[in-house]
Amino acid sequence: MVDMEQERVSMSKELGSASATYRCSACHGDEDWGLGHPIRGRAKSRSLSASPALASTKEFRRTRSLHGPCPVTTFGPKACVLQNPQTIMHIQDPASQRLTWNKSPKSVLVIKKIRDASLLQPFKELCMYLMEESNMIVYVEKKVLEDPAIVSDDNFGPVKKKFCTFREDYDDISNQIDFIICLGGDGTLLYASSLFQGSVPPVMAFHLGSLGFLTPFNFENFQSQVTQVIQGNAAVVLRSRLKVKVVKELRGKKTAIPNGLSENGVLAAGLDIEAGKQVMQYQVLNEVVIDRGPSSYLSNVDVFLDGHLITTVQGDGVIVSTPTGSTAYAAAAGASMIHPNVPAIMITPICPHSLSFRPIVVPAGVELKIMLSPEARNTVWVSFDGRKRQEIRHGDSISITTSCYPLPSICVQDPVSDWFESLAQCLHWNVRKKQTHFTEEEEEEEEEKEGGEEG
Repeated sequence: MVDMEQERVSMSKELGSASATYRCSACHGDEDWGLGHPIRGRAKSRSLSASPALASTKEFRRTRSLHGPCPVTTFGPKACVLQNPQTIMHIQDPASQRLTWNKSPKSVLVIKKIRDASLLQPFKELCMYLMEESNMIVYVEKKVLEDPAIVSDDNFGPVKKKFCTFREDYDDISNQIDFIICLGGDGTLLYASSLFQGSVPPVMAFHLGSLGFLTPFNFENFQSQVTQVIQGNAAVVLRSRLKVKVVKELRGKKTAIPNGLSENGVLAAGLDIEAGKQVMQYQVLNEVVIDRGPSSYLSNVDVFLDGHLITTVQGDGVIVSTPTGSTAYAAAAGASMIHPNVPAIMITPICPHSLSFRPIVVPAGVELKIMLSPEARNTVWVSFDGRKRQEIRHGDSISITTSCYPLPSICVQDPVSDWFESLAQCLHWNVRKKQTHFTEEEEEEEEEKEGGEEG
């Protein structure tokens, strides 16, 4: 017994010295952690919660950290997980995810659904409240203010002059926005995600569209709800995004970029002249869709996982989605619906030419690579949250992994309650006519019938 105890103590000392400091691979070097004192490399102003607590071999702790409680990595008296920077695990704890502010938010981006006259009045009421009551700087897209109904409204003129405006694909506002408010449907949240290719400010989405699965707030009492969020301590769900890299062969043609800029004024497309490649990067909230486009032939693409060929997709295409996107196109294609707190990536075939090809879920953090098969008869097309649609040819590739920049979506109640409420209200999940109960006479008849059968 003494020898065993000494051996256990010596092993714990070796592990302690070997793992005194390691790097969080999920953030690609953005965060360094020591066993005693976590050190953040990311700007403090972008932190939405306290630093993740490290795993303790004594107990599980519910934390108020970004990733939730870490699992204990010692198993029995002798076994443990080898301390490796590439194998650090974090399990999110939905109950502990709360929004706080290091400093009071001063600037807010208001995103309104375009070409919807019913949103003009709510938009005006919200903007006037933010400017006059909350004394905030309001950013809006320039084309929103070009709506004829807003231009012709003389009463809204003084407020209109106070707006800060921007143009998509030309102006970079990523470091100027503290808070985002969306008015419309789920498309407004996807649009907000596309505006921020790095860290995303907290998003409060009001349900004023057609579906509203991702927009949990009602506009009737927006003043109290917005005030509560600005004051802090609101529930938040971290919706993971996909980091997508598209590599294309130049094929002797130069790619034009407006004013040398791409989305948000950031160079999203880089040209590697020596290698003859064009590289584009995107942050995707819902899904990456690879389809056969206008061709009448089946698509034929190879799917690699961490460098290993796992399958060839023959059919109309394939969907690679986040848990947030699992309730969108993936669900329509037959996939399971996954709660946004689950760290996963979904691979769903679109009308596969095989009865045994079922949707699968792979761990978040793996790298998927999709290319045209050598024997493919035609090219394929790819889109990112329904935008930036482009053709993929032989020699091109699409690399997909989990982004370290999630979208923090503010909840009405909590991440679990809001999600099931959306399933019931928007998708009518498990809605059916309830079975009626037996009357006393029917129960007696049923009992007599069962007794007669036994006899």
